[in-house]
Amino acid sequence: MRKATIGDAAIEVIAAEGMRGLTHRAVDRFAGLPPGSTSYYARTRAALLELAISRMIELDEVTLDPPPGQLAEYVAGFAHAAITNGRTRMLARYEFALEATRRPELREAYDRGGLVIRRRCAEVLAACGSAEPERHARVLVAWLEGTVFDALAGTGSLRPPGLEELTRGAREVLAGLGVAG
Repeated sequence: MRKATIGDAAIEVIAAEGMRGLTHRAVDRFAGLPPGSTSYYARTRAALLELAISRMIELDEVTLDPPPGQLAEYVAGFAHAAITNGRTRMLARYEFALEATRRPELREAYDRGGLVIRRRCAEVLAACGSAEPERHARVLVAWLEGTVFDALAGTGSLRPPGLEELTRGAREVLAGLGVAG
């Protein structure tokens, strides 16, 4: 339980202050823990980063099981949740993505989480009639990631899309892929 609390606090710190703000003391402060608590569970900065990314992957374990005939609504709901109540975790994820380009030890953990979602997305698309589920999953995930990034960190943050706009966009992408949405 304490590791989960520390992981959650580390995600909050990264989202609020970036990777440079991630220190053992900052995590203790965000978690409301006595000084030194974080360093007991994660002795080094590398261990703290690993704990945080492992927690993020754990929190990302979602069931991708859209109701029949409602794939577009499901995809839009996923994006909307990432833009609204999942904002903090998404901002931390972007920080991790950049950090993983410089730290090979994080790259593996970061990619492991992303591949699970891509694999499951391909399975869902295959069940919905995709002729090329792996390629289509890549396109759909790219649309999702680009849309969420723009809404949180890009110019789109000036007016993030609502659920209705996201649903229309998801329908258009799925139609372009020839998948019933």
